[in-house]
Formats: sequence, C-alpha cells, structure tokens
Amino acid sequence: MLDIIDEYAYRKSFLVNIGDEKGLLLDAAVRRADPELALELGTYCGYGALRIARAAPAARVISVELAEANAQVARRIWAHAGVSDRISCVVGTIDDGGRTLEALNREHKVSAAALGLVFLDHNKERYLPDLRTIMDQGWLRPGAVVVADNVRLPGSPRYRAYMREQQGITWRTTEHKTHGEYGIELPDLVLESVYLGG
Repeated sequence: MLDIIDEYAYRKSFLVNIGDEKGLLLDAAVRRADPELALELGTYCGYGALRIARAAPAARVISVELAEANAQVARRIWAHAGVSDRISCVVGTIDDGGRTLEALNREHKVSAAALGLVFLDHNKERYLPDLRTIMDQGWLRPGAVVVADNVRLPGSPRYRAYMREQQGITWRTTEHKTHGEYGIELPDLVLESVYLGG
C-alpha cells in the first residue's frame, strides 16, 4: 500500500503525507521508540499511521484527523492493507475543548505514560500547543519519541525554537535535514525528539 501511494504521488498527483524519503526517518524513529501505543496528529490518507504500524508491528496506532472525509479514506486504506485491527482514527482536534482528549482517554485508553511515540503532521501552528497539551495530560512515557514533519517547509518556527530551548532539559532533539514531500528541490526538516521527562 505504501508503494502504491508513493507511486501515485510521483506519477499522478502530489500528496501531503510524509512521503518515502522522510518516511524512512519516521520508520527509524519508530523502531528506536518501540512503542506499544503511538499517536499521530494529522491522518490525511492514512500513510503515516501505516508506516508506524509497519515499523512497530506490535503497536496500537491512534490517529487524530480534523476532516471526516480524510478519516474515511484512511480507514479504507488501512483495511485494504490488513491493519485496521491495530489503527484507529478519531475525528477531531486536540484543541476542541476536550472532546478529542476525552475520546482518546475513554475510548482508546490513552492514559498516564502510555504513549511511546507521537507523530506530528497536522496544522504546523498547532505542533507546540498540541504537544504541550499531551504533556500536560501526562501521556508521554520517559524515552518517548516525538517526530515532527515539515518543520522547515511550510515551517513550525515556534516548535523548533521550543525544542532548541529545551535541549538537554526536557527533550533531546535531532534535526534531520531532508526535502519536501516527493521532491529534492525544496529543503525541509524532520525533528526527532526524545522526551527526558519532567
């Protein structure tokens, strides 16, 4: 399924998922994190969650998506790939007044120190506030890995500045220089941050 999506993005129509080049960085981060439970913000067509599920075959993956239409497409792709028993999609946003947080906690058993991996690939302005909300919930286990796509293009400067300020205090971050989705012309950054606790 991942190969088919990549081929479609190269040959037919550009897609805004993490893509094949940066996807390898996500795969490696997932393997390092070895999560039992992973949370993705920004489902789109389900590509990122599919990569997480492949790299961590024993993990449950929960993806949060704003658009119901995207969630429906993703669920069909996951079913076709045979992983719909391990990936769930919650339609909502972290900042919707608590509805999505409650659903994650009550329906999907996201609780204290449960998350081993978080993948941020949604509204870039929401990276930092949504991560802070997740931290405030106490859902990250020490050693959890947070991967953030598109930190340079289109960019999430507040998130990057926060990770630089917190280097060695709350987070240990590696900045991976890479390219925009499905091309080599435009530079991008993927940040991989290990949660030190606190």
